[in-house]
Amino acid sequence: MRILVTGGAGFIGSNFVRNLLSGHYPKIPNPKVTVLDALTYSGTLTNLRPVADHPGFTFVQGDIRDVELVDSVVPGQDAVVHFAAESHVDRSIHGALPFVTTNVTGTAVLLDAARAHGTGRFVHVSTDEVYGSIPTGSWREDQPLAPNSPYAASKAGSDLLALSYHRTHGLDVVVTRCSNNYGPHQFPEKVIPLFVTRLLAGQDVPLYGDGGNVRDWLHVDDHCAGIELALRGGRAGQVYHIGGGTELTNRELTGLLLGACGAGWERVRAVEDRKGHDRRYSLAIGKIQEELGYRPSIPFAQGLAATVDWYRDNASWWEPLLDRAALGV
Repeated sequence: MRILVTGGAGFIGSNFVRNLLSGHYPKIPNPKVTVLDALTYSGTLTNLRPVADHPGFTFVQGDIRDVELVDSVVPGQDAVVHFAAESHVDRSIHGALPFVTTNVTGTAVLLDAARAHGTGRFVHVSTDEVYGSIPTGSWREDQPLAPNSPYAASKAGSDLLALSYHRTHGLDVVVTRCSNNYGPHQFPEKVIPLFVTRLLAGQDVPLYGDGGNVRDWLHVDDHCAGIELALRGGRAGQVYHIGGGTELTNRELTGLLLGACGAGWERVRAVEDRKGHDRRYSLAIGKIQEELGYRPSIPFAQGLAATVDWYRDNASWWEPLLDRAALGV
C-alpha cells in the first residue's frame, strides 16, 4: 500500500509513520510511505530518524499549499493521511491567517489532487475543538460544529470541505476527530511538554485562569491506532471520534506533572485566561468502537509517566526547540 502522509515530521504524523514502517500495523503489510512536510517550526526530521533508512520511506519537503508540488507527489498513492495543519490555539489568536491558508486552502489543494489522480482513500485528521465547548455529556459525530478559536474554525472549515468532496465528487473521504494528544516527540508548546520541559529546566509554569478547563487525554499511540483502523475500515463520508477516556481539569493535570517532575505548587504562576477558552471537551467514541473495534489501550498514569521519562531522557531533542516554542506565556 502506497500512502502519502502530510505533516509526517510533526508529533502525531511522525508517530504514525514510525509505527507504520516498524510493523505495528500488520494488516498493512509492506507499506510504502511518502512524507510531505514543510518543516515549519514544529516539524523536525529528528522525529523520523528511526525510519529514515527504511526502504519504504521517502521524504519530500514542501508546503501542502503548493499546487504543483502536491500534484507531483499524489499520483500513484493508494491513500492520503492528512495530518498537516497549524494547530496551536494561542498562535491562532495572535494571527489567524496561516491557520486559514494552511488548514483550509492546503486541504483543498490536497483534495483536488486526490480527486484528479484517483486516490483510493483520503483520511482527514481533525480535532474535538471544532465542536466548541460542552458542559456535560459527550459529543456524537453528528453534533453541529461550533468552533470558538481561529484554529478550531479553520479545522472545522477543512472538515466540511473534505466531507463535501465525498458528497460532491464521490471521493473516498473519512474524517477523524481526536481529543488532546500526549506522548514522546510532542513539540514543547502544548501543555504537557511545555510544563515538563520547563519544570525539568527549573522554570515556572503558567496555568490559565482558574485551571478548571477540562480535557480528555489520549496517548498518541492510541490515536494513531484509531487512524489506522479508519484508514482500513472506515466508511466513506463518515466521521469517527478517537478519544482516550481520561478527563482532567488543567489544575488536576498540573498537579500530576508537578509530582512527576518532583516540583511543588510554588512553581506554578497564574496567568490571564486564554481568549475564548473552551471550558470542556468530551468525545463519545461508541461509533469507532462498534464499527472498527477501537479501544484505547494505554492507561493515562502509565502513559504520562513514560512521557515524562522520555522528556527527562531526551533533553537533546527538546532543548534546541525551546526558542521556536516561545510564545511569551
